[in-house]
Amino acid sequence: MNIGEAAAATGVSAKMIRYYEQVGLIKRPLRSMAGYRVYSPSDVHALRFIRRARDLGFTVEQIGELMQLWQDRGRASADVKAIALEHVKVLEAKMREIEEMAKALKHLARTCHGDGRPDCPIIEELAESHEPPARDSRLGKGFERLR
Repeated sequence: MNIGEAAAATGVSAKMIRYYEQVGLIKRPLRSMAGYRVYSPSDVHALRFIRRARDLGFTVEQIGELMQLWQDRGRASADVKAIALEHVKVLEAKMREIEEMAKALKHLARTCHGDGRPDCPIIEELAESHEPPARDSRLGKGFERLR
């Protein structure tokens, strides 16, 4: 099947399929005489694996590790479990961060009159000069530690 058909069969866009090839998550497919990519059933299966892993929030690096383990029939399930549980920790940390952000915004919204006056505690808080919060590199971009 060509890239469009593979994209339709897997729910992975053609652009992302090319990206996954570029970063080595999937092998470069064979080419037709006209130069078009030709995907095999095993390529489609791998793309579905990647799609499901991305749906669960795994990083490209983690997916690479998981794919290596998937292809290694002698793997230890403990290795797979360790990756999944580490990812759970990161997701739970993100959830705590989001909950803290929501709590802070709700508090600010409660203190805002929400009328025609220009004074607004939300804007005042955003405009205050604060030290940048410490970042937890495991959380990814946009998830800073709130104080």
